[in-house]
Amino acid sequence: MAYSGKYIVKNKNKYNGDSSNVIFRSLWEKAVFKWCDESAQVVKWSSEEVVIPYLYEVDKRYHRYFMDLKVTFDNGKTILVEIKPEKETKPPAFNGKRTKRYLNEGMTYVKNMNKWSAAQNYAADRGWGFEIWTEKKLSDMGLLPKPQAKKPIKKLTPLKPLKRKK
Repeated sequence: MAYSGKYIVKNKNKYNGDSSNVIFRSLWEKAVFKWCDESAQVVKWSSEEVVIPYLYEVDKRYHRYFMDLKVTFDNGKTILVEIKPEKETKPPAFNGKRTKRYLNEGMTYVKNMNKWSAAQNYAADRGWGFEIWTEKKLSDMGLLPKPQAKKPIKKLTPLKPLKRKK
């Protein structure tokens, strides 16, 4: 199963940009694109059409941030949306060792914070909102199945001793 690909826009009049080149980079993005395309609440939407410059604190250089979504609703409200796993919205847990994985997760977290700060300012300058949609938000919207509560594991009953025939 492909986790990225081209999304075929059904309501081309709702898409603000090049509707023939809409790329989803996760199945979550694909589900949100479909929702935007079909929802009566959404008047206009676009994906990766808004580009925001941001300063990455690690290398002290400016980079470009392509917003996952820009959505305009029927009430006139416009928001910029980033779709991310909940895990990537929090700093990595430190287990007492500076492992390569911990350092990479830390760098990703700093980069995300720099991007989101720039996006927040960019949106505020235009009177828009900025939101991060995680799997919890997507579940609440009905775009992902609700997480199932884990069933408790049954305790194993001890085996009876084997009786040997004499």
